[in-house]
Order: sequence, then structure tokens, then C-alpha cells
Amino acid sequence: MCCGTHVSNLSDLQVIKILGTEKGKKNKTNLIFLAGNRVLKWMERSHGTEKELTALLKCGAEGHVEAVRKLQNSTKLLQKNNLNLLRDLAVHTAHSLRNSPDWGGVVVLHRKEGDSEFMNIIANEIGSEETLLFLTVGDEKGAGLFLLAGPAEAVETLGPRVAEVLEGKGAGKKGRFQGKATKMSRRAEAQVLLQDYVSTQSAEE
Repeated sequence: MCCGTHVSNLSDLQVIKILGTEKGKKNKTNLIFLAGNRVLKWMERSHGTEKELTALLKCGAEGHVEAVRKLQNSTKLLQKNNLNLLRDLAVHTAHSLRNSPDWGGVVVLHRKEGDSEFMNIIANEIGSEETLLFLTVGDEKGAGLFLLAGPAEAVETLGPRVAEVLEGKGAGKKGRFQGKATKMSRRAEAQVLLQDYVSTQSAEE
């Protein structure tokens, strides 16, 4: 079955470049090819890409693949080292917060660099069921992540309200509520909400 554009004469194709093959249905083989002006455009685009890669990778075209592989391996190693450092920092931060004279009630920490694992490591290391721990990471005025940890009942009540203040969403259980926020600039409002709750609970006791 023919499903292509018909030409009146094969000379109209000018040139055909077979790029490869792929397995088709019913034991057939599909050809991947270009013809006519598309070949010239493909060559021009490929040449431009090759020229840019040569400048970026500082090697000839024959070394592009190997150079990219080395960069990928280096990136993986850097990411692994960075993750280990971030974990160590999380443990150190947790101990600093626990030993701080301001410990108790509501403890707040924001860090621009970090992720959900960073916050969870801190929460795990602290493991307090008496203190509300409000952790955030990301852009101070833009989007980011947050985690609220502490007494299960308080977290269950305050988690959704904190998410609402930060114009985000989240979920949680067993004394933890975490999610994404779009307005980290409203962290102070969330902190006031938490402090008011703690003050009210203390007054009732």
C-alpha cells in the first residue's frame, strides 16, 4: 500500500538518504528516510548542531559521544556527593535546633537549597512529639516545599490550614504533613497561625 506523495518522475526526488530501519508489523521492515530538500535541511541542521557541540565539548565530532558520557558520569558523582553532604547538613541542623535556647513551642527553619528528604531527615533526627516543627525549602518568595511535624492532633488540624496560607496543597499522617507551596512569602503568616495555636493550647491547660 502506498501512502506517500506521488512524483511524476524519480528525478524530482533529487536525493534519498536512508537514516535507518525499524521493525514493522507482520515481519516487515520499515525504512526511515528523507528525500529531496529535506535531506539538505537535515544536513544543514546536523552540521550546525555538530559545530556547536564541538565548541562546547572542545573535541571533534568523533569524540562527542564519549565526551557526553564522561560529563554524565561526572554529574552523577557530583549529585551523589551533594546528596551525602545535604544529609550530613540535615543531621547537623537537627542537632543545632534541638540544642537551641529557643527550642520549644514552634520551631521554624527555612533553607533555600534542600528537598523533602532534607526536611524529613531533620524531623526524624529531632523526633519531638511536644514541639511543632515548621520546615520549608525553596525560593523565599516563590514556590517551595514545606513540612509540619509534631503532635499528631495538632499537625492534623494545622497542616491543611498551613497549606491554605501558603497557597499550596499537601497531605500527611502520624504527626507529619508535607506538601508544595506557591507563596513561600507567606511563611510568617503560617508561623503566626502555629504560634497562636500553641498559645491557645497552653492557656487551656
